Amino acid sequence: MENKEPQFTFLRACRKLPVDYTPIWFMRQAGRYMAEYRKIREKYTLLEICAIPELATEVTLQPIHTFEFDAAILFADILLPLIPMGINLEFAASEGPVIHNPVRTAEDVGQLRKINPHEDLAHVLKAIDLITSELAGKTPLIGFAGAPFTLASYLIEGGPSKNFLKTKGLMVEQPQVWEQLMNLLAEVVADFLLAQIESGAQAIQLFDSWAGSALSPEDYKQYALPYSQKIFNKVRQGGVPAVHFSVGAGTYLPLIKEAGGDVIGLDWRTPIDWGRNILGMDVAVQGNLDPAALFAPKSELKKKIQTILDRANNQPGHIFNLGHGILPQTPVDNVKAAVDMVHELSQRKD
Repeated sequence: MENKEPQFTFLRACRKLPVDYTPIWFMRQAGRYMAEYRKIREKYTLLEICAIPELATEVTLQPIHTFEFDAAILFADILLPLIPMGINLEFAASEGPVIHNPVRTAEDVGQLRKINPHEDLAHVLKAIDLITSELAGKTPLIGFAGAPFTLASYLIEGGPSKNFLKTKGLMVEQPQVWEQLMNLLAEVVADFLLAQIESGAQAIQLFDSWAGSALSPEDYKQYALPYSQKIFNKVRQGGVPAVHFSVGAGTYLPLIKEAGGDVIGLDWRTPIDWGRNILGMDVAVQGNLDPAALFAPKSELKKKIQTILDRANNQPGHIFNLGHGILPQTPVDNVKAAVDMVHELSQRKD
């Protein structure tokens, strides 16, 4: 597959190539902090927006039209592949995702479908096609999916969890069922990511939202790493940069690297230089402003951005991002200021 990385600063940074400035994009940059998005949500649910390619396209492009982000990220949700697998999913007001038929037994796992993303998630792929046409080669598009552990935790718990007791119970008490479920999820996610690349995504990101909150390094290595690794090994054939982001993973960064990814995302609790020393220079890093910093006065925001850039030290392979998703109440003016500051402060002098 032909790679257009020299054209885009973001893709060049993913490949650790020289750049004129540090590229920036924000996780969840298309969404609730923007008035344009809230206006659409008055008429449509989140799942309805994801199901209508024209709406998903509009929402994906809203921040690109408003800010000078160096990459767009597809508006979707990590749980979308679970619906055609046979899961009854809804997003309840103020509660987040709710799964009405959780997966907790061998029989439950056996009833899950292995999906064909070109058929079962065609609306997502159509949105990618529309978005890349609208971007017209001006900005790269990032596709994404959820990592097997995070998807499994939602399936087993029936929604978000603070202690993951049901998930860990299945993991250690029924290891064969766990392995069957995780292998299925790894296959589904890998196929979905490859389909996104085939539809036009120029980079992909694997989100492991809950592994860092739930697992010790030893448990991650045994129960999660092999399945994320299968995804990265398969997605490599797509020929685009792959980002691996796990929240709260500072204690097991070498394992995150072992699982795979050209770029390793760091949350705000992991200093860039400290993370780089652990990871080595053969991978790029992404991060890692605290999302709460976007609420600070601009003078303080600038100091925090400068600190991250100083720690990154203009070394090849740094993509500026938040250490997790942007918060709904974030002031739009501060988003614009942050993007402009990163571009200005990171300009290469030579």
